[in-house]
Amino acid sequence: MIRERIDSDVAELVFRLLFSSIFIVLGGEHMFSDGLIQRLMPEWVPLPRLLSLAAGFLLLAGGASIAAGFRVHIAATALGIFIVIVTAVIHIPGMFLYPPELPSDWGWLWDLYQRSNFIKNVCLLGVCFHFLYHEPGRYSLDCYLDGEVGFEKHDRD
Repeated sequence: MIRERIDSDVAELVFRLLFSSIFIVLGGEHMFSDGLIQRLMPEWVPLPRLLSLAAGFLLLAGGASIAAGFRVHIAATALGIFIVIVTAVIHIPGMFLYPPELPSDWGWLWDLYQRSNFIKNVCLLGVCFHFLYHEPGRYSLDCYLDGEVGFEKHDRD
């Protein structure tokens, strides 16, 4: 069975890397190519570029922290709060309101986009909640900083 062939610390590292990848990629997009993101922001949002840069920094820092296994609880809390805010401010209203410039025959695509982002955010929030009570394995920066510098199996309580 595959479960018996993969070390739990390797699986934990892969879990962190895969989960954090969405935040790292979206953070980079917010920082370096946010034209679409700014167009999707409601018109009442002040300073959209500055807000996009701040969000990008938070996404990159939180994603990198989880990927590295450094202060995962803090990163998960910050990312979870961000997800709740973005979902409440952007995606829930977006499920009921259409951008004025959206062609009428594209409404189905907008609906699909907003519903899928809502569900994706609910799933991401669930993983953030999991990380509140999760300890990164031996392949983490926290483990290294705690003095467990080798890759020997260590006991966890």
